[in-house]
Amino acid sequence: MSDRIHITRRGGVADVRLNRPDKMNALDPDMFSALIQTSDELATDPSLRCVVLSGEGRSFCAGLDFASFQGMSDGPRDAATAAVDDIPEDRITHRGQQAVYGWTELPVPVVAAIHGHALGGGIQLALGADMRIVAPDAQLSVLEIRWGLVPDMTGTQALVNLVGLDVAKELTFTGRMISGEEAVALGLCTRLADDPHAEAMALATEIAAKSPHAIRAAKRLFNSAPKDSLAEGFSNERREIGRLIGSPNQVEQVTAFFEKRAPVFVDPA
Repeated sequence: MSDRIHITRRGGVADVRLNRPDKMNALDPDMFSALIQTSDELATDPSLRCVVLSGEGRSFCAGLDFASFQGMSDGPRDAATAAVDDIPEDRITHRGQQAVYGWTELPVPVVAAIHGHALGGGIQLALGADMRIVAPDAQLSVLEIRWGLVPDMTGTQALVNLVGLDVAKELTFTGRMISGEEAVALGLCTRLADDPHAEAMALATEIAAKSPHAIRAAKRLFNSAPKDSLAEGFSNERREIGRLIGSPNQVEQVTAFFEKRAPVFVDPA
């Protein structure tokens, strides 16, 4: 694993931290690679229950590394941008997009803990999570317009789903800075916390105590809902509940509740 990412495990919770504090966890080619490798590896772990994604040091992620950004002047296919690579046959994303989308498609919930700055690619990375816990004084911006660019790390899709079309356009067209408090008010973030990491870990621990099959099924349903028709969505619900009712973990969840004890679950296959 690259030194760009640091991971610790607490039971079924993976505490994943961007580890470039001297650069405010700015995204460079090595960070893009580390984000993709980490999400790919976590996706294969059946014992995983939840992930907390955060940044070491003063900020969550300040966006694209400025030295890498300057490299764009060398040509539109400069590898430092990590945003113009060819799409692999097994992906629907290029590297810049997959560095974010890997967390969205991870089968377990991902909670982003945001402090300091989440700018440009940094805010898009946070949007790849399922929930975002943010410090009141955090500074967030869809910053790409400053450089004459557009969000290209899946951010346009996530923004519209979270805040609606008009607010997504306003944030993107202006690139204005918003606080953590405004981010929650807009629906961009889930809730405020003076210590976002501690709050995110507590939430992840709570989620990890629930049936892993039910949690994974719920994430699949919610992830597919925006693109499914009503008929497809209702069909997906019937399919998922049909798999869950009477399954070992569902029975254990009910049994443990009535026996007033902590459930003991089996890992998803």
